[in-house]
Amino acid sequence: MAYTVTTADRDSDENRSEIWLAAPGAGPRRLTGGPHDSSPRWSPDGRSLAFLRPVDGRPQLHLLPMDGGEPRVLTAAPLGAGPAVWSPDGRSIAYSGPCGDLDPHAPVVADRLDHKADGTGLLRGLTMQVFVLRVETAQAGTGEVRQVTSGDFHAGEPSWSHDGGRLLFTADMEADRDLVAGGAVYSVDASGGEPERLTGAEVLCAGVWWPGERPLVVGYAGDPVGHARLFELGADGLAEVKTGLDRNIMMGAPGYPGAVPQMAGDDLLFCARDGGFTHLYRAPGEKIVGGDLTISGVSAAGRRIAYVAATPYSVGDVYIADLPATGDETPPAVTRLTDHALPDVELFVPRARTFTAPDGTPVEGFVLRDETLTGPGPLLLDAHGGPHNAWAPVFDGVHLYHQVLAARGWTVLTVNPRGSDGYGEAFYTALTGAWGIADTGDFLNPIDELVDEGIADPERLAVTGYSYGGYVSCWLPTRTGRFKAAIPGGCVSDLLSLAGTSDAGHLLKVYECRGDLSAQSPMTHVARVTTPTLLLHGEDDDRCPVGQAEQWFAALREQGVPVRLVRYPGGSHLFILNGRPSHRFDYNERIVAWLQQWIPVDGTPVSPS
Repeated sequence: MAYTVTTADRDSDENRSEIWLAAPGAGPRRLTGGPHDSSPRWSPDGRSLAFLRPVDGRPQLHLLPMDGGEPRVLTAAPLGAGPAVWSPDGRSIAYSGPCGDLDPHAPVVADRLDHKADGTGLLRGLTMQVFVLRVETAQAGTGEVRQVTSGDFHAGEPSWSHDGGRLLFTADMEADRDLVAGGAVYSVDASGGEPERLTGAEVLCAGVWWPGERPLVVGYAGDPVGHARLFELGADGLAEVKTGLDRNIMMGAPGYPGAVPQMAGDDLLFCARDGGFTHLYRAPGEKIVGGDLTISGVSAAGRRIAYVAATPYSVGDVYIADLPATGDETPPAVTRLTDHALPDVELFVPRARTFTAPDGTPVEGFVLRDETLTGPGPLLLDAHGGPHNAWAPVFDGVHLYHQVLAARGWTVLTVNPRGSDGYGEAFYTALTGAWGIADTGDFLNPIDELVDEGIADPERLAVTGYSYGGYVSCWLPTRTGRFKAAIPGGCVSDLLSLAGTSDAGHLLKVYECRGDLSAQSPMTHVARVTTPTLLLHGEDDDRCPVGQAEQWFAALREQGVPVRLVRYPGGSHLFILNGRPSHRFDYNERIVAWLQQWIPVDGTPVSPS
């Protein structure tokens, strides 16, 4: 199995990535030297590996022959190429890549709300389109890349038909797509032409793949509210695959583990969250790989599957297993191919437990602490983003301050409140139109329980979180003065202004925060806040624009509340996942320093600096 290993290089202040190979009976070995190689894709015959590597700052497709030799450049796309999608015969590669003529000095004219995107910024007419190249001629340097789609829409990653004659992709081509969420499956001739729409409006399609007899689609039955579902596309349209699970299909994305659905022999495999974990299932709903792990990648060849999974001791390792026969309850024999656990580091492991919300609803949470300590100590509540993400008790390479604080005598509490994924659709949608209102007790009651048990000191409580967690870190101090420090990251403070400034603002307003935006906005209640607050925000965040932090900062400063705003230049909304190593390190360090400044571990008074 080929996979990408990413490391943070503190000296160059960049994220380095290399491609490695892991196989049974042999230790993992490095295939490429980086420094920015990613997205490996095997050719159908396994003799070549396509991957992305920057050329003049733009990602381009390269081909590595497995019988020896240096990688060859396949593309020279002006704006870069996307990951390779091999044709069934291995002669062609399709990809979705950016297309447009970008002039950074030209006026930006917008007729729709979707004129910018987090991580890219102002689009300036840029769209994602489907391209095809012939591998043989591209290697020889004589072939041209053929653009097979064009238009004012974004084409998702393509998938080949079995005969290699057509490509499927998802797109929203409606004129009002900035106002109404949509998405359909389209088919286009591999040589180009007018795309043909294959699905209607009854299902909002988010992705399509053709690994078996019929294409597989992940989408929503109507509006994008609630769980993503799995469908098969046949001559009569879409038919839902009945999983028998009240769970959300997880395709995999930054910060959202999972993998695209695929076939292993005649078996349809997919990922779904169950509690905080993301597991692998076989349709209709048989769990194949579960336990205390979270899957973030799956590949199948025949009845053999390889997958990447995080555990309480590793951010991700590669495993391989043979798929058991349907109905065979014997766990598959699993071989671990890599060992990326941190050497010589003793990690604290989150312990799962169930708390009770004020209305009696069970709420799962995880308690991270040095369990050799006795007596009440300081507690940090950390709220996840989304709001439809979920904490899992596996090693977390992003929130390293959890481990640092636990080593210094803190208890770190992570909770999956209403709105979290992994607990059924009713729980998932319980936050719709009720941000902060429906889940406040889901956060505060677990703290009360830990106080009653003598674990948390009620005078030494703090709250933090990122994205929706940043919203919670603004909201909860408007409900109670019990927190002695708050640290909102990538926050939302005012839903009214967010609706007009976020790249997803209108859709959040329509589908997530339906109803009274003012009542759900921390800014409406900011006069109640007395909690010393540290705001951490990416300067180029288009999902939760930095103005959200500026508004909160100005309001608290005017009220005389101790407050500090830290802005990270160039940081998008995902900078805590893939931003500069120096920024991610600084983010973690500042959280620890702010907590130390306002909340003593040993109970002695603190002199704020």
